[in-house]
Amino acid sequence: MRTYLNPSDRLTLSFIVLLTVVIVLNVSCIPSWPLLIFRYSVLALVVLLLAALDRRTPGSRLSGFLHAFIPIICVVIIFNSLGDIIPFIRQHYYDEVLVRIDHLLFAAHPTVWMERFNSTWLTALFQIAYISYYAMPIAVATALFFGDKQAEFETAAFTIILCFYLSYVGYLLFPAVGPRFTLNHLQTTDLQSGPMTLWIRQTLDTLEHNKTDAFPSGHTAVALVSLFYAWKFRQKALFRVLVPAASALIISTVYLRYHYVIDVIAGVLLAVLTIFISPWMHRIFSGKDRHAKG
Repeated sequence: MRTYLNPSDRLTLSFIVLLTVVIVLNVSCIPSWPLLIFRYSVLALVVLLLAALDRRTPGSRLSGFLHAFIPIICVVIIFNSLGDIIPFIRQHYYDEVLVRIDHLLFAAHPTVWMERFNSTWLTALFQIAYISYYAMPIAVATALFFGDKQAEFETAAFTIILCFYLSYVGYLLFPAVGPRFTLNHLQTTDLQSGPMTLWIRQTLDTLEHNKTDAFPSGHTAVALVSLFYAWKFRQKALFRVLVPAASALIISTVYLRYHYVIDVIAGVLLAVLTIFISPWMHRIFSGKDRHAKG
């Protein structure tokens, strides 16, 4: 059966295959490996079926929408699945190295230094900015998709998905839990938080099964890539909203003690790298390089 996969589909399926290989090679260490392989198989099947459905129902807004956005849903599910993989195959975490780098750069622990700005209203502001990360890529993709800019949508969506998966590779290679766990003993006070802020933090802790996601800062990388494509594809109103939101988000990663500053720096570099290699990767996953050689 022909499935008419687009580059984002192929990228998603390739990453699923990569994680499946990782699981198979470490099957004795991962207790939930049957569930993980089943979950990945279902995701792959859904991607294939929606691609086929979209091709068989040309002009259908619903099938087109489902096909276009299924890779984004896969990103979320795959992220959480890493919580059942990384802790079992990587016993050594890199927090100690990241802490030392931050201290070398600033002669202080940035999360501890930022305690001087600790306030209820600032914590609330930064917590809202932090969770805007989930809305930013969806906002850019939605604006392009419903603005009938299909080529631009495909480019932006592919690059954002690529950025997510590259950050996941970082979590696999350099697992770290972040300063809220490792430097908690040095913090002299908890973040001042109101009921809403506490609810958001507790909800995130519950929903995000993967805790080894400090390096690089995916929040920083994805926010910057989303901001870049809002600017590049002339989504002016959205760009004006994303500039302060992304700026606050980047600061929030350290203020809220989720990330070391070196994580943020790595996130910026990841965003630049992703944008730079995306056209080349897009050609590979679209099959154009193979056709050109043939």
